[in-house]
Formats: sequence, structure tokens, C-alpha cells
Amino acid sequence: MFRLVVGVSLSLTVCASTGAAPAAATGNRRFAYDAYRRLINMFGDVVMGVDHERFEHAFDQIKSRFGVTLDTEVPAEGLVELVALYKQVYREQVGSEFPQNPMKQLELAIEAVFKSWNADRAISYRRLSGIQGLRGTAVNVQAMVYGNMGDDSGTGVAFTRNPSTGDNTFYGEFLVNAQGEDVVAGIRTPRPVDEMTGWNKKVHAQLLKIKNKLEKHYRDMQDIEFTIERGRLFMLQTRTGKRT
Repeated sequence: MFRLVVGVSLSLTVCASTGAAPAAATGNRRFAYDAYRRLINMFGDVVMGVDHERFEHAFDQIKSRFGVTLDTEVPAEGLVELVALYKQVYREQVGSEFPQNPMKQLELAIEAVFKSWNADRAISYRRLSGIQGLRGTAVNVQAMVYGNMGDDSGTGVAFTRNPSTGDNTFYGEFLVNAQGEDVVAGIRTPRPVDEMTGWNKKVHAQLLKIKNKLEKHYRDMQDIEFTIERGRLFMLQTRTGKRT
């Protein structure tokens, strides 16, 4: 219903000026700076209103300089440079430096959720859906899981059955070494969820079991989102799916 405000990872920004803390904690320098550039991008876009295209233009510059096409092909040193460019974009558009204090980031993100209640899109949604009498929205603050930690991680979206035909077949897409926004943004071409058996049979089997359990519980087709972090499956969301 409301614009998704960036999931602020407090541990990510403990040493945000260098990225050293998350890099040391995970042993994965590329992941640390990939997560950091996502934070600046989404925080700037969703919380502070910076045009997303300005960040995309900066990313295109880095990909061109390193001679690559896909985001996942940019090496760690390229992401370090990208973080610096993103901070420059943020500074120029917002008029201040990107906040380094994680609690300040969290405070501003929460405020953005509350403000979204009165956004034109939210008001129209409530009117069209017949939602009345509510005074506002709540804010969930939770730990993040990361699908961009390497080739044993990934993310996806799926329906518990085909939304067009109603056939009882698992229907969806996933990406390896990616975060949820990558699937819906069209940055890379997702793979059909059936192909997951060639990547991680265990996770695919878990998803099939969970999708059956969700349908049985809610007695309706479900639209689900999931992330795999270092081979471990996390279910992020389920809701009644919309049929075509």
C-alpha cells in the first residue's frame, strides 16, 4: 500500500565511512560495498526524495569505466568508487552529507513511512479499496537478510499456483546473488523458479513444501517473496495473490 522504505541495516553502517566493519564481519568486501551503495541509493530515493535516475547514471558511469554490463560484474574496487559517487549525488541533491549515524538513518526512515500515509497514492488506494476510519499506519523495524552475499545467495518472487490459469504449479522468478529490488526493477533477467533445482535443490524443495502449507492455511493462492542467504531460506512476505 505504501512505498517501501529502505531496510536500514544498523550493522552495515557502524563503520559506514569505510565499509570496513561489514567487510570484516562477512569476509566479503564486495558484498559490503554493494550493500552500502544500495543503502545510499534507496535511502536517498525513498526517504529524501532524490531522483533514482541520478544514482543509475552514476552506476552506468562505473560499469562503463570497468567495461562491464551487469551490476554483478562490477568488482569490489568499482563499488568503492560507486559509493563515493553516490555520496556526491546525495550531497548535491539533499544539501547535506549522507548521515553516518545508523539511529539517525532509522529515525528518518520511520518518519518517511508515517509521511507516506498522506501521499496521493496512498489516499487514492484507500479510497478505491474502501478503507475508512484509520488514523495512520504502523512501522515494522526488523533485521535484514541478504541475497547478494555470493553465488550461494539469491532472492525471488512467486505465486503458489499459476495466476493466469489456476494450474497448481509453482510460478515465479528468482535471481542468484541479488536483492529483492533487483527482481522487480528489471536490472537483470530473472530465471524461472523451476530452474532453481539446478542451483539449489534443497531450497527449491523447501519452497514447494512452504507454498503448499501457505495455501492450506490461507485457503487461497499466495503471492510470496523470499531470500536465500548463504544457502538458508527466509520467507519475507505472503499475501493473497491477484489473478489475471
